[in-house]
Amino acid sequence: MRNMLGRLRQASRDLIAVLFMKGPIMFIVFALLLGIVSGLRAMTSPAAVSWAAKRGLLAVAGTPLAFMGFKYTPIIFTVLAIGELINDKLPKTPSRKVPPQFIARIVSGSLVGATIGVASYSLIIGLLAGAIGAVAGTYGGAAMRAQLATRFGKDLPAALLEDAAGIVLSIVVITRL
Repeated sequence: MRNMLGRLRQASRDLIAVLFMKGPIMFIVFALLLGIVSGLRAMTSPAAVSWAAKRGLLAVAGTPLAFMGFKYTPIIFTVLAIGELINDKLPKTPSRKVPPQFIARIVSGSLVGATIGVASYSLIIGLLAGAIGAVAGTYGGAAMRAQLATRFGKDLPAALLEDAAGIVLSIVVITRL
């Protein structure tokens, strides 16, 4: 347990260092990180990115992804995200690694990455970074949740920690845009 906490502390320090970097290619890191969040919770990062677009933090007007900044898009994604957070705790919810769930996470990560990318004039690079992040988040999140559930002796605390991690990471990334 101590070893795992040590690794988590070091990973959080490394992440904080990356998030405070500046530069023209940081959008790739942001797309990758929000893609990872899509791997954890498919609707959390689209909700965060659509709120950022609506608030003008992402310049998507006049692009193919302008709809992400429309009036009702953030509300729709937020309702979907809340529904997903609730649904994830139900006993009959399928694994995130079954094809429909896995594909939805990749599509979500791609959408988020493309939205960040289009605001930085690199739609395809952002899309790819988001998709790669979603794959990593899906498998990494499943493995981490399984380990935490084993340590806690039940799944609910692990699921709640995963929810919190996805929400916090989304907020941190969005506030750095």
